[in-house]
Amino acid sequence: MKRIAIATLCTIICLYSCVSKKKFQSAQNNIKNLRSDSIGTHNKLSDCNKSVLALQQEKESIQQDLQNLSSSSQETISNSKMTIADQAKRLKDLQTLIQAQKDVMAKLKKTVADALVNFKPEELTISIKDGKIYVSLQEKLLFKSGSDVVDPKGKEALQSLATVLNGNPDINVMIEGHTDSIPLQKKFEDNWALSVSRATSIVRILTNDYKVDAHRVTSSGRGEFYPIASNSTTEGRARNRRTEIILSPNLNELFKLLDK
Repeated sequence: MKRIAIATLCTIICLYSCVSKKKFQSAQNNIKNLRSDSIGTHNKLSDCNKSVLALQQEKESIQQDLQNLSSSSQETISNSKMTIADQAKRLKDLQTLIQAQKDVMAKLKKTVADALVNFKPEELTISIKDGKIYVSLQEKLLFKSGSDVVDPKGKEALQSLATVLNGNPDINVMIEGHTDSIPLQKKFEDNWALSVSRATSIVRILTNDYKVDAHRVTSSGRGEFYPIASNSTTEGRARNRRTEIILSPNLNELFKLLDK
């Protein structure tokens, strides 16, 4: 009986021992799994923190770029406004200067007309074209046919004009000789040579006799190539035989403003 009890007790101990060992092993496995899960979670959390940090840095970089762009845009806009303001001022200065030149030429035209008031319209005309004053003197006022010698009445007109020119030293003077298309048969090779010689004769009278500054004066001959009327009629050819004295304002100030 005693042996049976001992055997039973041993069996119970063995069974309990086996059950406890299984639970222990299971607990160890759970702990191992928990540790593994904890490490994985920690790694994921670390990766998330790194991602958050990277996103934060990217956000700060974008904000900095936006701030720089905004500052640059503001500066560009400010510079553009300054440029527009400068251009507006330049345009206004140009308009003022051009208007002043127009006023000067209009006043000069009146002065020239008053100085030449004693001459008939068929002898000379005065007009403004392209910002210049054109004093057109017909051949019959200045020269005999085919000649480059200025007549006394023509010299009177030139003297009156020289008085105006000497009173306006900023005006440049161009003398242009013009002829009709009829070929010459006298001492000049052609109409071009005649037109040049007539222009030169007038330049000499203005500069030598009436003391107009020679630095302001230019002469040229246009021959028959710039007619103002048809050469097919007597009246047209008479109009084409002319000498034009072209008065131009000094445009140095205007050019300086354009170069800015």
